[in-house]
Amino acid sequence: MAGLIGEIAELVPTVHALASNQQIDGLFKQDMKCSGIVVVEKDVPIGLVTRTNFYQKLGSLYGYNLYIGKSIELLMNTHILIVDYATSIIEVSKLAMQRAEEELYDYVIITKYGLFVGVVSISRLLMKFAEVQTQIASYLNPLTGLPGNLLIDEQLNDLLEKEAFTVLYIDIDYFKTYNDIYGFTKGDQVIKATASLLQGIVKEANGFLGHIGGDDFLAILYHYDYEKCCHSIIQKFDQLLPTFYSQEHLEQKFVFSEDRSGIERKIPLLSLSISVVTNQGKRLIFKKMKSFIKRQK
Repeated sequence: MAGLIGEIAELVPTVHALASNQQIDGLFKQDMKCSGIVVVEKDVPIGLVTRTNFYQKLGSLYGYNLYIGKSIELLMNTHILIVDYATSIIEVSKLAMQRAEEELYDYVIITKYGLFVGVVSISRLLMKFAEVQTQIASYLNPLTGLPGNLLIDEQLNDLLEKEAFTVLYIDIDYFKTYNDIYGFTKGDQVIKATASLLQGIVKEANGFLGHIGGDDFLAILYHYDYEKCCHSIIQKFDQLLPTFYSQEHLEQKFVFSEDRSGIERKIPLLSLSISVVTNQGKRLIFKKMKSFIKRQK
């Protein structure tokens, strides 16, 4: 999904380190759109000469007379960014932006099995990076960064091929009431804290975690040891409650809020419900688990 840097590589002229600067001048004049030439030795990139830097050096005082008859190894830049064909565009973007300012807009040089295959300009890299980010965003929930419904559907469709699986549907109870009382910013913090909690536990169980939306999550385990996982989720969520509520609400173990009929009632604090579906015993089994905190009614 992220794309490989080698897939957007372009060819540019290459020369040996002993090539004369006169030859480099001819290559640049032959193709006015060429921004750089890669210096190679037995097809292994060892340097880069950019149009801007080359003509800056030749245009300096005595520069032309000093360099034009010499080899390009005097002017080439050996501090070059070389990446393998199979490196992700996202990773290359990070590496490119970490370069020194004077090299920031130089070509990224691409190799395969250590040999030169092409370059990627910084403008092309950034345009492709933006496309990749947009594509990734369509697959991930914007609040938590977890896989969204498209990826969840893909995982669920693949379950029929798995010998053992357990699906956990995780829902935060009374979340609407919490949002009404504490506001959407605090509500988002609850969602993100819950996502982080779930990520740690599901990752440890070598499972998949997705964010359906709102306060609903879905986890897939590729085994039947789900009770331990569920109890851990519930226990750690309940331990987070003091970070969500005021001391007053924690002590009274409820909040006052209007129900759907407009009547003010005591509403319990946030809790988790987990619906479990597993193919244990080669048949679908459904269970439901819930927070066990004792709350005043």
